[in-house]
Amino acid sequence: GRLEAVTQQMGYHPQYLDSFLKTQHYLMHMDGPLPFDCRHYIAIMAAARHQCRYLVNLHVLQFLRAGGDPQWLRGLEFIPPKLRNLNEINKILAHRPWLITKEHIEKLLKISEWSWSLAELVHAVVLLAHCHALASFVFGCGCEQDEGLGGRGSLKPLSLGNQCFCEATAGNSYSQELLRINRKRSLDSCMELDSLRERMQRIHVETEGRDEMRLLQQDREEGKGQGAEVGVQGGTEHCSDPYAGLSPLADTDGVVTGATNLACYMQDPDFGYQDFARRDEDQTQVFRVQDYSWEDHGFSLVNRLYSDIGHLLDEKFRMVDGLQSSAMAKRQGCEPSVFKRGIWNYIHCMFGIRYDDYDYAEVNQLLERMLKVYIKTVTCYPEKTNSEMFDRFWKQFKHSEKVHVNLLILEARMQAELLYALQAITQYMI
Repeated sequence: GRLEAVTQQMGYHPQYLDSFLKTQHYLMHMDGPLPFDCRHYIAIMAAARHQCRYLVNLHVLQFLRAGGDPQWLRGLEFIPPKLRNLNEINKILAHRPWLITKEHIEKLLKISEWSWSLAELVHAVVLLAHCHALASFVFGCGCEQDEGLGGRGSLKPLSLGNQCFCEATAGNSYSQELLRINRKRSLDSCMELDSLRERMQRIHVETEGRDEMRLLQQDREEGKGQGAEVGVQGGTEHCSDPYAGLSPLADTDGVVTGATNLACYMQDPDFGYQDFARRDEDQTQVFRVQDYSWEDHGFSLVNRLYSDIGHLLDEKFRMVDGLQSSAMAKRQGCEPSVFKRGIWNYIHCMFGIRYDDYDYAEVNQLLERMLKVYIKTVTCYPEKTNSEMFDRFWKQFKHSEKVHVNLLILEARMQAELLYALQAITQYMI
């Protein structure tokens, strides 16, 4: 369960990194309403919405190590209806969170064989928002471009070596405890490695067998040379066979090398972000923080239904707000808090969230056009981010400052999704 590329980039801001790791560990590995395999599958569903192979591959391996059913990795058609029912809220949260209503919540909680409890749903919502936002960071910092090298070559990551995500900040007491737990887990997982490798190899053999049959069929239909080429493409790109391209493949060491078609983990792939605009009164309204805020409403609700997660999230929001950015702000001739608030409010504005006490004319004064284009792309459709965008946006930024901007994007986006989801849950409960 490694996040080397992510921790290397976040390592430019070690205090934030520690806060992030605590939240990540709590969500995935500590006591909570959801079973451990389901947590990782929900993470797979969330990351797939943005075609983030880096996170999908990470959680595929974690899913199997948690005892997950390999059949589920064939796609949404092979998972329990209860999990599959989460697809709609996953899709909306990832792209247009302002569309979530109490009816979506009611549909998941209604009494039936596959109903969710409120606590389970809150855990799932936090997981979805966490992974959507983390996908933005992964693409924004280039971690997706080359997993093997820990990100883009141009990013010059910190030399943290091949540490597990819970080892990366081993200099403090919390991380030392995580390191102790992780070492014990490593010993335990060594004992399970043979069985995991065997399962992965079986999936690999089954996939190869299906591919071979498909190639033979294509050869008969279209001729050997051309048919084989088309057969391979059909197996990996179009997923016409419900078993094709859905399983992760394993190399000779039993290491997951990736699911070949992430579309199998989502429905309605064409559903994406659309610009939020002011609506008529009978349509979607602007979300006013004065009416429903994290501090006054969201924190208490999420903490009540999923113990302690509210404190961890709140610490993370405060930590990113407290990061030093004096150099960035100095170039714009303003205070650091003013510059960061401009970025945060601009991100929330794209999701229809407004602050009555803020003058939005400041955004255009503080943020250059290329910076705004970069922020919008990483926030709303991170899968479209490319290496040139990272290199071009505000060339005078230091690398650590660019990472800081991506951390602001991560946290502002996550809070935006949580505000909409938690407000809908509140309305359902009322």
